[in-house]
Amino acid sequence: MALSLFGLAIFLYFSLQLEEGAPIPTSAVASEGVAISYGTVLKLMHERTKFRLHSHEVPYGSGSGQQSVTGFPNVDDSNSYWIVRPIPDSSSKQGDAIPHGTIIRLQHMRTQKWLHSHLHASPISGNLEVSCFGGDGQSDTGDFWRLEIEGNGKIWKQDQRIRLKHVDTLGYLHSHDKKYTRIAGGQQEVCGIREKKPDNIWLAAEGVYLPVHES
Repeated sequence: MALSLFGLAIFLYFSLQLEEGAPIPTSAVASEGVAISYGTVLKLMHERTKFRLHSHEVPYGSGSGQQSVTGFPNVDDSNSYWIVRPIPDSSSKQGDAIPHGTIIRLQHMRTQKWLHSHLHASPISGNLEVSCFGGDGQSDTGDFWRLEIEGNGKIWKQDQRIRLKHVDTLGYLHSHDKKYTRIAGGQQEVCGIREKKPDNIWLAAEGVYLPVHES
């Protein structure tokens, strides 16, 4: 119960910060090696380019027309926060650690939509489109991503290199140097590709990391 109240407090705090446009204070950033649990609010950093996984209420002009997902260069943008969630009907709960191979969902903090993919073509490269879609009470397998930890790690930690493999399309969450010319801020394309490549690698960066339940 106490952990649930803590999680609610974090959610309300972030919501207020986002509405006011205030940056998250540096005290909210976890130190390296912190385990990531369900309910954690974080940013995902693309390892090579250092851009953060980002979304905003701008639809794609092609493909699905759903809410667009990009890579964003600025560290302090509030549209780059995501909440780590279990899949529906899972026995996992807030505060549980997340082992290698687990299927998770990522919910965009500001819009409450899910990180999503499908067989539509991405706008620049023509790979698998990655979007935001649905919301609380509206989620399907298009929102499911399998956590793959690089190396010997057994549970997801902040300093670990990871891949996220989309369950339906088998595409890895991917980004690269190709940038949108009609979107402000030098944002780059995020898409899905089925091959393992260096540009599939992400790391958990800034955020509020909830305490992990002791087993």
